[in-house]
Amino acid sequence: MPTLSDPRDLQRLEARLGLLRRDTPGRWGSLSPGEMLCHLADSNEMVLARPGNRTGPNRPIYKWLVLRSPIPWPRGVKTLPAVDPRQDGSRPGEFEADRDRLLRSLRRLAEATAPALPDWHPVLKSAMSPEDWKTWAWRHADHHLRQFGL
Repeated sequence: MPTLSDPRDLQRLEARLGLLRRDTPGRWGSLSPGEMLCHLADSNEMVLARPGNRTGPNRPIYKWLVLRSPIPWPRGVKTLPAVDPRQDGSRPGEFEADRDRLLRSLRRLAEATAPALPDWHPVLKSAMSPEDWKTWAWRHADHHLRQFGL
């Protein structure tokens, strides 16, 4: 499974992000390319900014499906308001600055160690290792790049 831990996987993700244009048409969903950049950067920064909040039962099977299964993530899943650019998330600004912000957040996650990362995923309701977070970030970005055919 690709992960931000592998520099080659990160480079390939960065190259795909480099192909995104402000007018790239989406294949599904309603996010614009700029909104997608902000959503991903906000999501990554949220992971880097706060500790996990353990609530509810541990769901290891769900975590495995999301992080390790070859099944693509489903389309149309509602996101948290804090990372939704149409709610409380960042609004798109200058396209290249938004892309750079996302790239910086991916690189920070790639280098992050356990003390800098939460040990719990609030949506997956599962314990998370640094490698889990790096796989999650790669899969999240891949999901949205596929949304734009990249």
